[in-house]
Amino acid sequence: MARTWPVVLGVALGVSLLLPAAPAAAHNSLTGSDPRNGARVADAPAKIELRFLAKVDPGTTKITISGPDNVVALGGAPAFSGSRVSVPFKPGRAGLYIVGYQVASSDGHPVSGEVRFTLTTGTPAEPAPGGGTAGSSAPASVAPTGTAQTPAPSPTDAAAAAAPAPAAQEGDDRAGRGWLWALGGVVLLAALAAGLLLRRRTARR
Repeated sequence: MARTWPVVLGVALGVSLLLPAAPAAAHNSLTGSDPRNGARVADAPAKIELRFLAKVDPGTTKITISGPDNVVALGGAPAFSGSRVSVPFKPGRAGLYIVGYQVASSDGHPVSGEVRFTLTTGTPAEPAPGGGTAGSSAPASVAPTGTAQTPAPSPTDAAAAAAPAPAAQEGDDRAGRGWLWALGGVVLLAALAAGLLLRRRTARR
């Protein structure tokens, strides 16, 4: 009987050590991630992977990804493979990204947490419509087809066109004076002829 006591005590001790481990094993937990928590990443990954201690249920699992200024960076629905969950990543500008998760354990107890990593390079600017890049200056305006554009005259050309030619003015003045002298001569001759004719008629009478 005395020899059986050590055996009984050993069995009891073993059972006592196993009992606390049963509830702990029922709780799921995160075992790793890609990118890892606290990592600095230069090239944005196509997806983010979370690895858990036990298999996760797609119906009770929630995954969120937010970037700088709380912009949503979740690129699609999560994909499940046993205890692994992969989520498409939609990167934005450089900064801190937070992956939040919530999974249910086998005993129904929810387990939640976060994975944080820093993206050191942002995405390039999207091309603007028309082949240019966003933020580029607008193209110069083009005259409508079928209309001719005449260049605006310069101030020098406008002044030259407005001012009359001195030679032309002098010629015009001389021509006008010549007509006046000719007209005066004709009038004078007509008056002399009329006077002579009047004298002849008076002398005949």
